[in-house]
Amino acid sequence: MPADGDENSPAQAARILELLWRHQLPAKPGTRGPKPGLTVDAVVAAGIALADRDGIAKLTVRAVAAELGVRAMSIYTYVPSKEALLVLMIDAVAAEDVPIPADLSIRDRMIAVAELVRTELLAHPWLLEVSPWRQVLGPARMRRYENQLTAIDGAGLSDLAMDRAIAVLTDFATGNARLAVAAAGAADQVSDADWWAVHGPLLARIMPADEFPLAGRVGAAVGEYYQAPADPDGAFVYGVATLVDGILADA
Repeated sequence: MPADGDENSPAQAARILELLWRHQLPAKPGTRGPKPGLTVDAVVAAGIALADRDGIAKLTVRAVAAELGVRAMSIYTYVPSKEALLVLMIDAVAAEDVPIPADLSIRDRMIAVAELVRTELLAHPWLLEVSPWRQVLGPARMRRYENQLTAIDGAGLSDLAMDRAIAVLTDFATGNARLAVAAAGAADQVSDADWWAVHGPLLARIMPADEFPLAGRVGAAVGEYYQAPADPDGAFVYGVATLVDGILADA
């Protein structure tokens, strides 16, 4: 059996769920006295700000405490661990979703599902370093799922197919966002044009053209067009439209 301090123990699981759903649960009766100087929301917001600025590797309880100007032990009054804080941060970020307009066509609503996922990841790249498996569901992520289902409802898909369509669109958006984040990070060090100005001529001299006739021809064409190793934004527009058209064709 796991110990009570284990994140997977029933006690800790209950605590994290209570924190996630804290605004939906009835307020617990408390003793009178001065209000605490911090709130769970403030701690979560500080964690998000830190991760956005410095990356998830720098996310520690001590670092969040420094952001808020308090001692590290004070944070544990509001969240039991760094892992619990991360769960709360993920759900808080999901609350930033904007509604998908109901007056859009079903095709455009499905595209919007993927666009919102990608937008979130580009705004908060640290999310790409969090395992998507067994994430604890809070109100914002459940609301997102409800909104995604609402957006694609009416496409003629079964319940299972609706879930799979959302999963496929999410996976595609996530993979594309990963490439876009990598491209942005590389561009901060040296521009794509400068990088290719060095590597392009070298590759052209070294690569045997007769062994790679198609790769050489297509690679040269897209390199000239993109002026970069790849085009994440253009690939997203093309890919998500192709995915949605395929999903709708099978409906």
